[in-house]
Amino acid sequence: MHQHFILHKPYGYLSQFIYELKRKKKLLGELFPFPEGTMAIGRLDEDSEGLLLLTTDGKMSEYVRSKKVEKEYYVQVDGRITQEAIEELKKGVKIGFNGTKYLTKPCEARLLDEIPDFGPRGKKIRDERHGPTSWASITISEGKFRQVRKMTSAVGFPTLRLVRVRIGNVYLNHLKAGEVIEVENFNIK
Repeated sequence: MHQHFILHKPYGYLSQFIYELKRKKKLLGELFPFPEGTMAIGRLDEDSEGLLLLTTDGKMSEYVRSKKVEKEYYVQVDGRITQEAIEELKKGVKIGFNGTKYLTKPCEARLLDEIPDFGPRGKKIRDERHGPTSWASITISEGKFRQVRKMTSAVGFPTLRLVRVRIGNVYLNHLKAGEVIEVENFNIK
């Protein structure tokens, strides 16, 4: 019987259980006594936060990582993001990937009218004295290395904070950073 977990990955953790290099890193196993064989489905960078699904089922992992399943991110960017930048994101932008330029697939993007309440991040983000910030939602079905961060930079608004809020029809909801819940299945559509 496979086990499935929903986690709000906090800032500063790697999306893995083993780290072979010398430097001490915070790993997912420190957050919860996951059963042996548990794997993170996809990744969030060490400096990204939010929804991470974990499972002992390799087939489920493969399906969720496929292009059939949308992933939605809320990004706090440097500056007041413009509607023009949002339109560019929607059409697809050129980002660097594996030493070449890659054109991202069209996606959904929109400005967020209000600041999401995720609570403070593990590491302080610069404050308003350094200029304004704004929030946007970006929904993609592909996942190149650091893609969302590269996309916002490509349109002139570097990402300061990135939080994944949805995978398919599974939402982060009110899960607090570091909180884990076990579910019977993900029912991903």
